[in-house]
Amino acid sequence: MNLNKLTISQASDGLQNKDFSSVELTKACLDRIKETDDKIKSFITVTENYALLEAKKADQKIKAGDKKDDLLLGVPCSIKDIILTKDILTTAASNILKDYIPPYDATLISKLKKRGMVMLGKVNCDAFAHGASTENSDFFTTHNPLDLERVPGGSSGGSASSVASDQCFYSIGTDTGGSIRQPAAFCGVVGLKPTYGRISRYGLISMTSSTDCPSIMTKNVSDAALILKELAGKDKLDATSSDQKIDDYFELLKDENIKNLKIGVPKEYFIDELNSEIKNAVQNAIKKLEKLGAEIVEISLPHTKYAVPTYYIITPSEISSNLARFDGIKYGYSEIKSQKLKVKSLADVYLKSRASGFGSEAKRRIILGTYALSSGYYDAYYLQAQKARALIKKDFDDAFKKVDVIITPTSPNVAFKIGEHNDNPLELYMEDIFLSAASLAGVPAISIPCGFAKPKNGKIEMPIGMQIIGKHFDEKTILKTAGIYEKSRD
Repeated sequence: MNLNKLTISQASDGLQNKDFSSVELTKACLDRIKETDDKIKSFITVTENYALLEAKKADQKIKAGDKKDDLLLGVPCSIKDIILTKDILTTAASNILKDYIPPYDATLISKLKKRGMVMLGKVNCDAFAHGASTENSDFFTTHNPLDLERVPGGSSGGSASSVASDQCFYSIGTDTGGSIRQPAAFCGVVGLKPTYGRISRYGLISMTSSTDCPSIMTKNVSDAALILKELAGKDKLDATSSDQKIDDYFELLKDENIKNLKIGVPKEYFIDELNSEIKNAVQNAIKKLEKLGAEIVEISLPHTKYAVPTYYIITPSEISSNLARFDGIKYGYSEIKSQKLKVKSLADVYLKSRASGFGSEAKRRIILGTYALSSGYYDAYYLQAQKARALIKKDFDDAFKKVDVIITPTSPNVAFKIGEHNDNPLELYMEDIFLSAASLAGVPAISIPCGFAKPKNGKIEMPIGMQIIGKHFDEKTILKTAGIYEKSRD
């Protein structure tokens, strides 16, 4: 038996039945990492000794009969390197934080530790989560395990590749404008972005504070439901976290009746530019759900076309503020003066400050955001973007008066080749075309595999993702819809 290929539920059942131990599960994953990660490059830091120690503790609890209901006890995972882990290197895949060791855990890490988490290590991402391909990591590019010449998506590319290659059982990442859903689609796994505020943001290295969502990557829908229940909830350390009712998402998946479920299909998401194989695969999946009892309703989300430009005004604006704590520009000159370094100009001050550690994408976003927020341009850009955001949210509010969930493609393309968009960042930004609207509206969404398509410039078929969007705090309905479709597939 290849233990690392199991799902969380299968691994948990095997642990409780004493079929194998957490140490054996952990060693199977660590062996898989050693076998494959020189090619895939999922991990920035592998915490082998820590993982084996936590696995031994989990085995002791299982032996003593403790915590039988903790299905995550002793099950190995990976964590995106933008989430703080006490006493363990956390870099945000940026040179600026290459030596940073946090003094505290993110709230979600504290919750997972209470459930007996076995953390295998911290996985790669675009630096500070700026990107859709994991090519913007300051350390190295992560590869798609299904075709090593292609990207795994981003920014949570290391999370997707580690789950898809069976290096771990699940991964916790973040989704700001599609950073869980798009890599899930590219790597053929499940990616769940909950409602904004459903999971505490405390302990994330902030990118866009108004859309950042801790999110979940798993091998199947039921595993995502299981983890969401453990992570959801109000946190006194995060004022934006919600005290909305938490459902038993895992148990609710047992109800497989979707009669009377109304599925909205927005015409704006099935555009001419959409890959025809992706379009057919998603439409076939919708037809399958219709045969199972759902009602299909054509809807319109008319402000969808403004989602990407709106996102790329608001996001850089918030980034320019959030990254100001790292660059050292404000105090850079006094530092240089105290060290008696010779400087000839302000540019020289910049080059000798910490800001020189920012990668090109971080600099691009800081400059764009500072410009959008500057005097004379604030009303023309940032204020207009916020007005557009309100209209995008209203589109969803109006649609959900008629339907229960909305189904769209996750991405207009399958995974592209590494380096394909390097000369045109705007092409990379457009990968968020079906994703950013849900983020701006703060609604929950999940991406699940629904087929395969051949890319234009390759022979290996790559996974297609289908996105299911729900009402605020109605994760149970998108999980139920996704779970029923998943069980109906070949």
